[in-house]
Order: sequence, then structure tokens, then C-alpha cells
Amino acid sequence: MIVAERIESLKAGTLAAFSFTVTYSITTVINSGMLAKQFELFTPLQITNEVDFLVRVAVAWLSGFLFGVTYRYIIRQDDNSHLKGGAVLAFALVRGLTPVEVEQNLTEAFWLLGILGIESILCFAIARLTLDWAIHLHWLKTFNYTE
Repeated sequence: MIVAERIESLKAGTLAAFSFTVTYSITTVINSGMLAKQFELFTPLQITNEVDFLVRVAVAWLSGFLFGVTYRYIIRQDDNSHLKGGAVLAFALVRGLTPVEVEQNLTEAFWLLGILGIESILCFAIARLTLDWAIHLHWLKTFNYTE
């Protein structure tokens, strides 16, 4: 892999991580400040200290970065909306459904999982739109595979 491709991947990852993290931070403040305080069902969304928030933001940054790098390789030169949407949905489902592995009572956590799933789809969709916008403006190049 040549250095220029690595730089483009780094740019894609950083841009996606930034947009994902900003979106995630906004939704986290809304979830923690509004939903968790008004509905007892959503109390697990509440952030109780700064360390908890920073860990969540760090994980969001990493998720966004990995999405950006991968998305650049997924779309290549293709303008297939199903491929682009599928990348968003695949990443969002993996991130949004992770609590299923640790949740004991899924019937009580149904709405919580729904909120987390929607949040993940929103964050990855915003990251995708940001990357598509950067590619459209030629700030970022798609992966050009040639052997």
C-alpha cells in the first residue's frame, strides 16, 4: 500500500471519527439529560461521571475512525446507494445490538435497545454523509484499487 493511500485512509478515518463523535456527544447529552431523567426505563443511558462520558466518547471516536477507513474501501469508485447504506447499517447493527450480549432481561430492555440502535444508525449515517460530502468536494479520495 502506498503512502498516499494510507494518508487518504487516515483522513477518512479522522473525518468520520470527528463527525461520529460530535453526533454521538449530542445524542448522549439528549439521552442522558432528557430521556434518562424523564423515564425510569432509560436510566442506563444516564451518565453519572466524567470518566464514563470520556470512555464512551473514546469508543465513539474509535468506532467512527474504523468506519471511515472501512467505508472508503467499501465504496471505492462505485456509486451504489445500497452498498453505502449497507455499510452504515452493518456498522450500526453491530454497535447498536452489542448490549444484547450483556442484557439479562431483553423484554425490559427492548426500548433501550431501540434507542441505542437508532442512535448508532444516526451516528454512522452522519459520518457517511460527511465522507460523501468530502469525496464530492475532492477533499478525500476513494480507494482506487489497481494491480
